Amino acid sequence: MFAKLRGKVAIWGVLYSVLGGVVTLPSASALDAGAKMPEIGLKDLSGKTVDLGSLAGKVVIVDFWATWCAPCKEELPELEKFHKKYAAKGLAVVGVSIDKEAGGVKPFLDKLKITFPVVHDSGHTLAGKYAPPRMPSSYIIDKKGIVRYVHGGYRASDAAEFEKQILELLAQ
Repeated sequence: MFAKLRGKVAIWGVLYSVLGGVVTLPSASALDAGAKMPEIGLKDLSGKTVDLGSLAGKVVIVDFWATWCAPCKEELPELEKFHKKYAAKGLAVVGVSIDKEAGGVKPFLDKLKITFPVVHDSGHTLAGKYAPPRMPSSYIIDKKGIVRYVHGGYRASDAAEFEKQILELLAQ
């Protein structure tokens, strides 16, 4: 499914911009709330494997994004704020770049000062498990590994809802 998108990443970016951030990616079976969190099993940009074992007992945000995605540039700094504010209380944020090429990912993240772990999913193996409906797409997962909230797309007003959901799950 995502292999077909590889050659069309730029087209999606243009469509996303033209349509004001409302682009739906093709998906036969998006991962919904109530589903078990799929294994990540990819190395982050520093070479450390991000897997379910390293996330056990934490509230987790898995966020799919791309360097060409304008709303991703707004969302990632908000996720960084949550990472800094709530990591000590049990929040883990994992970014998943779906960019075809890895070369631009680190400079993009450095510019935004992102410090949470980011994996590069050029083959879309992880994206194939989650089937994100839009870019960006965020999955908020409870301490038991169950997807509780799915956010497709991003607008600045979404940050308050994210924080409310994070706090709710941290309190459980």
